[in-house]
Amino acid sequence: MPSTAATHPAPASSATSKADQAAAFAKGLEGVIGGQTGVCSIEQDKLIYRGFEIHDLAAHATFEEVAFLLLEGHKPDSRELERFKAEVIAERALHPAVTTFIESAGGWLASGRAVPMDIVRTAVSILGHTDPDAQDNSAAANLRKAKRLLAKIPTIIGHMQNVIDGRALIGRELGGDPSLGHAANLLYMMTGRRPTTAEARTMDVSLILYAEHEFNASTFTCRVISGTLSDMHSAIAGGVGALKGPLHGGANEAAMDMLKEILASVGPDGIGTPKVDAWMEQAFTSKRKLMGFGHRVYKNGDHRAGILHALGRKMAATLPGTFGGIPASKWFDLGEQVQKIMLTKKNIHPNVDFPCGMTYFIMGIPVPQYTPIFVAARITGWCAHVMEQHADNRLIRPLSIYTGPAEKKWNG
Repeated sequence: MPSTAATHPAPASSATSKADQAAAFAKGLEGVIGGQTGVCSIEQDKLIYRGFEIHDLAAHATFEEVAFLLLEGHKPDSRELERFKAEVIAERALHPAVTTFIESAGGWLASGRAVPMDIVRTAVSILGHTDPDAQDNSAAANLRKAKRLLAKIPTIIGHMQNVIDGRALIGRELGGDPSLGHAANLLYMMTGRRPTTAEARTMDVSLILYAEHEFNASTFTCRVISGTLSDMHSAIAGGVGALKGPLHGGANEAAMDMLKEILASVGPDGIGTPKVDAWMEQAFTSKRKLMGFGHRVYKNGDHRAGILHALGRKMAATLPGTFGGIPASKWFDLGEQVQKIMLTKKNIHPNVDFPCGMTYFIMGIPVPQYTPIFVAARITGWCAHVMEQHADNRLIRPLSIYTGPAEKKWNG
């Protein structure tokens, strides 16, 4: 255990010069160490969850196992896993207050005054009113709340999609089908159709890849809120708000919208031709931000992207019919062409949001639900960080550099 002095260094002396403060400034806190964590480590060639590397987890673990690892702190044995799964399944159903809110939100969603992430944010806040442990920040209470949130987020997403589609809520009493695993039940709740093994596994791996990512914007938001000793539901509602933005969680939606725009411009026969290159060149000339590419930390590529791209590409090859007017595999042809242009012309690699857009699209998931599904995964990492912050807390309060006018007299 690090010493108190190492964990909580003394604040800078008031005598520290403005020049020294300016030298330490990094816009967006880029490269600044914001704290310590035992939950996750991001390195240029690896992503590690509590000691386990992401390629290993994606190949050999289930999302439930990874959720246990993040929330309870170690790899589960078979008995622990069965107990954990039973606890989560038992908490899938929503309180009637949350269900009533979701059913009432159809008009807002239809009018565009609200998007699915807004509904998730408000539903999480209402859950805070209904949770018996709402105001208890103890470790045991936080773990119970984390499991409830893990269980209920997919139900929120499923019920919301049912409302959007104008269908009766699926699994109102039980939060879905208790015989289905977490990822499969999420898909079932949204569609009413039990997914294939390939679809369930693809969704399961995507949840693993999105489960945790160190001090990203939404996780840091959760830690800042919990650092005030506010409760878990408040912190998670804040995390949802941060994840909504297109520069963070909303990038997967924006990436798919971009691919749709390219297809509409070049046509199905334009995939693989210079027409796509011309579209990209125009985007470069106009300085358009192309979503799903680049990463603040990874400079040599996001290794999660390759995992999900391969899985999505493999599934696409097995799917009959068309998706948005073209076969599933053609979306990956287009995506790979765009990736190649970005790497050749700009030396920028895709991040995990780029293949996520294509993969979810060929699974029939509506684009506005991509980021809520991100919440269904990242809830594990967020809750792990909230618990870690509460366990060894110090109020997060950085300094700033003043850029306003010089001092002057009010009556001068």
